[in-house]
Formats: sequence, C-alpha cells, structure tokens
Amino acid sequence: MTDEALAAAVLAAREALGWSTSALAERSGVSRAMIAKIERAEAQPTAALLGRLSGALGLTLSELIARAEHADGRIARAADQPVWTDPDSGYTRRALSPASGGPLELVEIVLPAGARVAYPADTYAFIHQQLWVLAGVLCFMEGDVEHELAAGDCLMVGPPADCVFSNVQRVPCRYLVALSRR
Repeated sequence: MTDEALAAAVLAAREALGWSTSALAERSGVSRAMIAKIERAEAQPTAALLGRLSGALGLTLSELIARAEHADGRIARAADQPVWTDPDSGYTRRALSPASGGPLELVEIVLPAGARVAYPADTYAFIHQQLWVLAGVLCFMEGDVEHELAAGDCLMVGPPADCVFSNVQRVPCRYLVALSRR
C-alpha cells in the first residue's frame, strides 16, 4: 500500500462524514497540521496515530487500510491481503478478512522483538476484540492490568482502556486479533 493510497482513504473517510480537518483533529486528538500532512502523503503515520484517526472516523484500522487498497469481494486471497508496517515499531498488520464487511474481522499482527505500540481508549470505543497468540509472548497492558500471553493463549479485551502491546522477547510475536463492532 502506498502513502498516497492511505492519504486518499483518510481524506475520503473524513469528507464522507462532512468533517473539516479541525473537526477530525478535535475528535481524534491528532493535530490539524499532522492530519493535513497525512492527507497530502507528506507524513507516514504510526500505528497509534492511525488508530486514533480510524477510531474517530468510526472505522477499524483494518477497514481504513482496506479502503486504501480498494479491496472488495467475499474472499481475501493471501497475496491480496493488505499489509501495513508501522514506521515507528516495525510491526506489521495483515488484514485477513475480506473488505466487503461482515460482523467479524480478522487481523494478523507480527510484533518484532523489543517493539511496543500504544493505543488510546478511543481506538476501542466501538469494537469488541479477542487476542490469540500464535507464536512468541505478548505483553498486553489494558489500562492498569498487565496480561502476559503465550502461544495458544486467548484474551477477551475488556471495556475501552488505554492499551499497550509489547514484545519483550528476542523473537517476534505473532498474534491474531478477532474483532467485531459493539
């Protein structure tokens, strides 16, 4: 996915709601200047920043990425699944589910050794999630509660809270996020 495609998807989602850059800035907590840079493809947003924008726009991060990929249909072939890499942490996010929607969305995450990604509670305001660790160990801070999840462990994420995903191991952590709208 190109920065230009992501820029166009953010702009289109904002304009579809009839919001100004100021309105999106107020709802997301992201500055107007940064939103303008993202919409002009002059800045490569981090996962946390995209999470704040997508949450404010009423989209999951995967929906926003799928829009950037112009994906549709009922099947998502492995070769066509949108993959996005966070420029800050190096984590990769693969949208496994077809973009045509449905009540369930599946996302595969690979969190590199030593990586840490934080998301504000607003990111989770309208979704229910479960995390299933496929390989490695995931440290997940949900508000003030820390969960250490090993391969095979599955956690149902609670009510919206500031969250931090981290990998303190020396090997990548791979996990699946299953999410649906609340």
